[in-house]
Amino acid sequence: MVGTAIAGQKFDTSSILNAPLLDYLIKHTASLGRPGAGPALALSLVLVAIVCAFTALCYAELASMIPIAGSAYTYTYATMGELIAWIIGWDLILEYAVSNMAVSVGFSAHLVDMFDWFGWHPALRWITPAYLPAGLSDLKGNMLYPPGVHFGFNFPAFLVVMILTVILVRGIRESAEANNTMVILKIAAIFAFIIAGAHYVHPGNWHPFAPNGLSGILTGGSIIFFTYIGFDSVSTAAEEAKNPQRDLPIGIIATLVVCTLLYIGVAVTLTGLVPWQSMLDDAAPVVNSLKKLTVATGSHSLHWVRLGVLFGAMMGMISSLLVFQLGQARVWFAMSRDGLMPKLFGRVHPRFRTPATATWIAGFVVGVPAGILDIGTLADLSNIGTLFAFVLVSIGVIILRFREPDRRRGFRAPGGLAAPVLSVFFCVLLMSGLPILTWLRFFTWLVIGLTVYWLYSRHHSEFAGREL
Repeated sequence: MVGTAIAGQKFDTSSILNAPLLDYLIKHTASLGRPGAGPALALSLVLVAIVCAFTALCYAELASMIPIAGSAYTYTYATMGELIAWIIGWDLILEYAVSNMAVSVGFSAHLVDMFDWFGWHPALRWITPAYLPAGLSDLKGNMLYPPGVHFGFNFPAFLVVMILTVILVRGIRESAEANNTMVILKIAAIFAFIIAGAHYVHPGNWHPFAPNGLSGILTGGSIIFFTYIGFDSVSTAAEEAKNPQRDLPIGIIATLVVCTLLYIGVAVTLTGLVPWQSMLDDAAPVVNSLKKLTVATGSHSLHWVRLGVLFGAMMGMISSLLVFQLGQARVWFAMSRDGLMPKLFGRVHPRFRTPATATWIAGFVVGVPAGILDIGTLADLSNIGTLFAFVLVSIGVIILRFREPDRRRGFRAPGGLAAPVLSVFFCVLLMSGLPILTWLRFFTWLVIGLTVYWLYSRHHSEFAGREL
């Protein structure tokens, strides 16, 4: 998503649906796309980190109010009731599914780049999405596909999801050692890119620094927010911390600072290597910029750096896909256990003792759209769903402060109501940087979810027929 956040998006027709919501509310004009942040993506990343810090403090407080670890669905069910929990759960389905669609599309772009490194070039129609809103061009700017729909299917994106689905059905245990290895590989790839790329930076590419002003910075933040999805897992450690009131803020802020500094390093180096406009609709801008440099300079060392960055990035994406596919099946399983979804989703494999049905359904729900849609469309839906969940969690913290002020809290967000109020404000601000079409799609998803709840879930939940 770095390329889209930097360069923005362009469409072949002008429409108010393409315009970011806040832009339209201010200018009242249609748009051919949305502005990118350009080199000012560094500021967008700082904005997103601030939003995530406030929200993580709210998550930590909510998580500390119940004695078990879990997801936002678990916390809201235990603290705010069934309807809000349903909305959060339905929202998490969107977040997990669509984010993994986007990650699998990004994985495909990196895998195709690795094929290119080894000199193999599969047929284009089988390695690109069927829907390309900005078309597809090669590194020289030649148009390969015009904007719109073409005959094709992104098989690498589909296959990686299905392979991981088989692994999850057979059973996989999360290992701290394996996770640490993945983190080290990802960080090594980031440092390799920054160190190698720093020698080829052209400072002129950083001017103008913010080509689209505040609008571009906000839109860039709304897009790049995708890279922070999952940070809230730090907040679930409230019950395990020895001194949560001290340790949680330190852990959350330290995590965000380190991640943001690494992301800023990538953004600054990337925008210094190639003109920011050249990253339009590029699902793998980092490795493609290295490819351009390798071709332009003939550097043998850059050729190998590109392979190392590719490997590290792909390992990171595989770990992300595994975690979110696992989390998605768990949410469906939990909602089925509570009666909010059909028992089909709660079926356990007789041999592997995994939620096999939910895992297979999740695999196809993610894999098929990943073969059809582009990364920008998918990430927007994931972002708005996640930000909306953050808003609900933050509002929940405010409500519980007044409704149950004496309830035990292992951790309380510092500053009174400042953290939840600022979290709501900044999340809504980032949501306003997303296109109107994304808002309409999201509201359609919510309406479908509430209809399912009204017609099915409330009649089959574990509380159905009881007087509460």
